[in-house]
Amino acid sequence: MPHRIPPWLLVLFAALLATGTDEFVIAGVLPEVAESLDVTVSVAGQLVTAFAVVYALGAPTLAVVLDRLPRRLVLGGGLVVFTVANAAAALAPEYWTLMASRIVAALAAASVTSAAFATAASGAPEGRQGSYLSVVTAGMTVALFTGVPLGTLLGGLYGWRATFWLIAAVGALSALGVFATAPRIAGSPAAPLADRLSPLRSLPVARLVTVTFLCGTGGLMFYNYIGPFTTATVGGGADLRAGMLLIVGLLGLVGALFGGRVSDALGPHRTLKLVVGGHLAALILAGLFGVSGVTSAIVLGVLVALWSTFAWSLNPPMQGSVLAAAPQAGMTAMALNISGLYLGTGVGGAIGGVVVSTLGASYVPFVGAVLMLVAFSLTPRVRQHATATPTEEAGSRTPVS
Repeated sequence: MPHRIPPWLLVLFAALLATGTDEFVIAGVLPEVAESLDVTVSVAGQLVTAFAVVYALGAPTLAVVLDRLPRRLVLGGGLVVFTVANAAAALAPEYWTLMASRIVAALAAASVTSAAFATAASGAPEGRQGSYLSVVTAGMTVALFTGVPLGTLLGGLYGWRATFWLIAAVGALSALGVFATAPRIAGSPAAPLADRLSPLRSLPVARLVTVTFLCGTGGLMFYNYIGPFTTATVGGGADLRAGMLLIVGLLGLVGALFGGRVSDALGPHRTLKLVVGGHLAALILAGLFGVSGVTSAIVLGVLVALWSTFAWSLNPPMQGSVLAAAPQAGMTAMALNISGLYLGTGVGGAIGGVVVSTLGASYVPFVGAVLMLVAFSLTPRVRQHATATPTEEAGSRTPVS
């Protein structure tokens, strides 16, 4: 009999859909923003950079500050601030006001994301932690192929301010949903600041965050340059590039759910090894295709689908592994992991740009594969005769009060 998804988990899905859309959607309306606020497109592009950097740095910092508060308060309060910040963005009269609202929105989104993962992990029933984490991850994934295109379309039809009003509306509805349905999960027990900062000194956590950083750098480098890679290998126009991105989104959703289910069955450490290894193999195959001279769009689509499945399977087993490494400060540890992913994505974009300008877009998967090989070598080893169940392997959980 299939397990019923609780309403509060769907609310977390919607919250992560809103925050994920907010992060990426402005890239689709940059020309309109630049023209409206009388700045260049490159200056407007710093709105994207500021959001990503503040998000990455703010996630672990806010996790430490907010760790003792009830998870529902952090979630709901963060979504209220997120909603107000996006409403302010929609009303921004000039560039710096918009920049300030983006910074506040990034801080709110960082706190919401960390608390959402912590709530999903703590509120999951026995043996279902991976599946619950995968639903939250799916919200971020769906944002790539529904929220972002819808927001961009809305901005094109009614102006870029309408995009931020849409995000604010989803954020407000999510906040109401959190206060109405989210389980009452206590914050971490009172502890000295040194204890709350313990994940920063934990070698197992540092190792896992490094794996996440390398996966973000090497794996998502391919995502950042999938358009140039498509053009370089099979040609085609914007329609074909859009089709490849649609495959990424659809199979990314499948991958997120797949990662959760497998993590429940095998445990997060075993699943992490499987996912990173599959990700590595997919990049190698994409690289071989890039230099093979084959120009089949169908073959490319199959390879992109394979890569997407493994790339977006990472979050559930990784978050489960990080939680197991620091169960006493899970929210802080998972926030560090999120920062590693975002920083890796930014670094991957920079490295990928150098690869494209020197070797060509066809070689991006090979460079990504080298980084993924290092990530694979750093994934935790699983004892062959371990007797712990997947749930026990996932670590202890904060009790629901």
